[in-house]
Amino acid sequence: MAPVVSGFSKLSKDEKINWLVKHHFNNDTNTIDIIKTYWNSDEKLQQLHDEFTENTISNYYLPFSVAPNFLINNERFTIPMAIEESSVVAAASKAAKFWQSRGGFNAEVLSTTKVGQVHFTFSGDNKKLKTFFKNIKSDLISSASHITKNMEKRGGGIIDIALRDKSSEIENYYQLHCTFSTVDAMGANFINSCLEQFADFLTNAASTYNEFSEAEKKIEIIMSILSNYVPECIVKASVSCSIDDLPSINNLTSLQYAQKFVRAVQIAKIEPYRAVTHNKGIMNGIDAVVLATGNDFRAIEAGAHAYASKDGKYSSLTEAKIENNVFHFSIQIPLALGTVGGLTTLHPLVKLALSLLGSPNAKKLMEITAVAGLAQNFAAINSLITTGIQQGHMKMHLMNILNQFQATNDEKEKLVEHFKTNTVTHSEVVLQIEKLRN
Repeated sequence: MAPVVSGFSKLSKDEKINWLVKHHFNNDTNTIDIIKTYWNSDEKLQQLHDEFTENTISNYYLPFSVAPNFLINNERFTIPMAIEESSVVAAASKAAKFWQSRGGFNAEVLSTTKVGQVHFTFSGDNKKLKTFFKNIKSDLISSASHITKNMEKRGGGIIDIALRDKSSEIENYYQLHCTFSTVDAMGANFINSCLEQFADFLTNAASTYNEFSEAEKKIEIIMSILSNYVPECIVKASVSCSIDDLPSINNLTSLQYAQKFVRAVQIAKIEPYRAVTHNKGIMNGIDAVVLATGNDFRAIEAGAHAYASKDGKYSSLTEAKIENNVFHFSIQIPLALGTVGGLTTLHPLVKLALSLLGSPNAKKLMEITAVAGLAQNFAAINSLITTGIQQGHMKMHLMNILNQFQATNDEKEKLVEHFKTNTVTHSEVVLQIEKLRN
């Protein structure tokens, strides 16, 4: 067991590594070599990465890939994706190619409102509290003017503040439910700064409000924090085409293919066990773009899965239907993304990714990201209802297995050719490698 360490963050990077190697890796110098292998040779660039977070000892690489041929609102995009799962980029590219000849993807941002809350307790007459809030609301908003000034110049700012009574659920519990527009910024720091200002103003104003008793004047702030649930920061993406333009595959007519596809989505609408995996596939595409563009994929994941449960049961984020001989497939999802602030102006690959997309504003990035999720879901369902998911996935996974066994380039070439017509399984790959080597 490693000893308790004091002042670890104040150690130099080499000192941190030496401590780890001594107490966790039995002084194995190979561990140091692995850690330092991933350092960037450009010292200035490495320092930039070191300072993104605390206690940095190395860099963790993910493949930075691109998926071309995305036609979105009649504009062509090559989408950057940062992800390690082997089949995701291939599937997205395949879906993009399929839909580019069928009118492409349509996308629109429906709303961009974001939420933050001041959580507090108040012991007293809630009618007095409501009157108090009504009296101070305009001053409450004005109190944050020094924070909102620059955001307002860009067209954003505070939209509204509402008092919410939650005392029936938790004794004496209330909220200031605050809504914001943050334009092209994700806005977390902006929102949190405003909320903390509101909390200070609220408690100070309450302490001198003559209508309150001494007990009522002592409002206690529990916390002030933005919400990653943004059901009013919504983007919709969709595709549609004539049934006749859909493939006839695996003995399915175009109509049978469409009907089977719709049924697969319906299953994900009503069956949570399927819906979780269904939505995970959507997030494969979305997270990859979110990561590549320097946004917070954890916030996006949390908000998306909460939205999938908004009707009281976890369900599919996509919809599919057949109407008047036309196949329709769409997604509606909350995506609080930004193209300014955070890593967007710091990380060189993030800047490159945004430049690749034509330096989009936040709304356009929301549209592109939603399309990536829809494309991923289309590709997954297409595989599931025809060849099965493993055929394509395992062929993409083949290179990982070959690398695991340190296959040479010549071995890789021969085995990739072999598995073009044979089923990929781990045991079969091992068998074929052994045959080659023997």
